[in-house]
Amino acid sequence: MKYRPLGRTGLSVSEICLGTMTWGSQNSEAEGHQQMDAAVEAGVNFFDAAEMYPTTPMTAETVGRTEEIIGSWFAASGKRDDIVLASKITGQGNAKVRGGEPITGASVKAAAEASLKRLQTDRIDLYQLHWPNRGSYHFRQSWTYDPSGQDREAVRANMVEVLEALDELVQAGKIGHVGLSNETCWGTQQYLQIAGSVGLPRIASIQNEYSLMHRLFDLDLAELAVNEDVGLLAYSPLAAGLLTGKYSGGASPEGARLAVNDNALGGRYTPENAAIADAYGAVARKHGLDVCQMAIAFCLSRPFTTAAIIGATNLNQLRNNIAAVEVTLGEDVMAEIVALHRRYPIPM
Repeated sequence: MKYRPLGRTGLSVSEICLGTMTWGSQNSEAEGHQQMDAAVEAGVNFFDAAEMYPTTPMTAETVGRTEEIIGSWFAASGKRDDIVLASKITGQGNAKVRGGEPITGASVKAAAEASLKRLQTDRIDLYQLHWPNRGSYHFRQSWTYDPSGQDREAVRANMVEVLEALDELVQAGKIGHVGLSNETCWGTQQYLQIAGSVGLPRIASIQNEYSLMHRLFDLDLAELAVNEDVGLLAYSPLAAGLLTGKYSGGASPEGARLAVNDNALGGRYTPENAAIADAYGAVARKHGLDVCQMAIAFCLSRPFTTAAIIGATNLNQLRNNIAAVEVTLGEDVMAEIVALHRRYPIPM
């Protein structure tokens, strides 16, 4: 396992971050514990959670269950100090979590305290804002995204309020560092500017979707990330399973996310996208590569990436995906990836 700096925090995190959003729905507590044991054995020291998890599917009854499973593992294993722990406060509009309230100073404090209790720990090393109150182009919203109605001063005032609340949590030792998720370039830069101007917590990372089939980060956010040391925590590096090949030819295996969640993999699944995923699979097979490992290794090859967040529903998947850190993509493979990307630049 290799390790990379988490922004300017002084922390080093494994290139592979263990995603957890299936624990408590697709996976039992015992299976979650097994995955954490296996990941740590392989050198993973970075876990990512969220107050709203699990999401496969997400129900009001299971909100917070994933954090509880992590907490019971900490209690049983005694390995809390071995892990860089990340979690998130849910953004505005999800009625299943705290009534869908927006991210404010008060909600940040309440959500963090509740997460700490579920996680059975006194601190969260990286506390992230899951998505911005004002909305963004993420989650397949780029087709209709229109920021022209935003109130700039109100947005910035909320950012100050939230950073001040996060600073209180940092000063109390309850969180270590702050990150964003599903943010835009402008939003990230505003947080950086505000924090720098008045001495509030600096943004350490940004957790956005990134994969062979979803490369919006390559644009302005890439430049910001490398120049401001706000590394990408790439979620869905396998395009929610599309790049595994298990949905090839219209297949929908029992128990897989396409069958469990009635949302077409969060809007990612279309017959056209499945065919594009198959094209990437053909590149992997041509070069004797496992397609999952090729996809994750590609994410890790990008100069702005801190870690790739992987999730699995069984140990074989988990171990196979972690092994992507041992894969280096040759120039011939990269050339074919470039050619496919030019042919299908924004499939998702």
